[in-house]
Amino acid sequence: MSPWVLWGLGATLWGVSDADERAVRVPAAKVGLSTSSVYPETTSSAFELARRLGYDGVELMVGIDPVAADIDAVEKLRDYHQVPVLSVHSPCLLITQRVWGTDPWAKLERSAEAARRLDCDVVVVHPPFRWQREYARGFVAGVRRLAEETGITFAVENMYPWRTPGGELKAYMPGWDPTELDYDTLTLDLSHASTANQQSLDLARSWGDRLRHVHLTDGSGSAKDEHMVPGRGDQRADKLLEHLARTDFDGHVVLEVNTRKADTRAQREADLAESLAFTRLHLATPLHPTYAVDGAGVADALTGGSDDTV
Repeated sequence: MSPWVLWGLGATLWGVSDADERAVRVPAAKVGLSTSSVYPETTSSAFELARRLGYDGVELMVGIDPVAADIDAVEKLRDYHQVPVLSVHSPCLLITQRVWGTDPWAKLERSAEAARRLDCDVVVVHPPFRWQREYARGFVAGVRRLAEETGITFAVENMYPWRTPGGELKAYMPGWDPTELDYDTLTLDLSHASTANQQSLDLARSWGDRLRHVHLTDGSGSAKDEHMVPGRGDQRADKLLEHLARTDFDGHVVLEVNTRKADTRAQREADLAESLAFTRLHLATPLHPTYAVDGAGVADALTGGSDDTV
């Protein structure tokens, strides 16, 4: 079924919710757009598209272009477009290793300062690479200390083993899967889960209240970190969103999708609009078995006639 047809059905259900507050629960979670989702366009384009398409805000990927590392410039974009910054992604990717210097702790402190200046409450951070041994040794305790000192949530992201012709390479310390590690708050990335041959819904259930931030995307199980439009891969993104609604998730759901292969600006915009429509539709859950509308067709259309539940 076309996502636009689904969006129309979603609008119907929201109308039902207005008439009968018991029908559908929509959590307080805000839906944001990562500035990386418009690459190779600019951070400025991300703010423009987020406003035009109806996103609640943006996540700033520090270092995706020079503007993204200039907090003065980002403040001006935020104020001009009237689009809030929901979260800051620290420059901890391979391609941003030299953004804001090379000291990883200094980069995290600067990320927290950027979050304060931009009036947001979350910094997303990846676990250290294996070659960052000193940083990795004190990482779990260090991010907890920074959170306590700054009042900013540091949400550590799930990663994946790097697959090579010679086997899997354990590239992260203390590990790529944060499930059994003593982090207070976590970011769930669906594409990373797919690359790791995990299921995001399983991770969300096992993490419980530690899950505070979501990078909504998808993957096909490839060794590549694909960041597909949600719903196009193997991560059952619809069921994950319904789980978030059922558990009253009040963090941020950020669309972090790869649109680099879009042939035109119009195609990129269509992918981002589809991603937002998919999220708005599924970030809701019925509070009783049937919807208070004529017939069961809407519920069947939303579930594909399946009895599969979260």
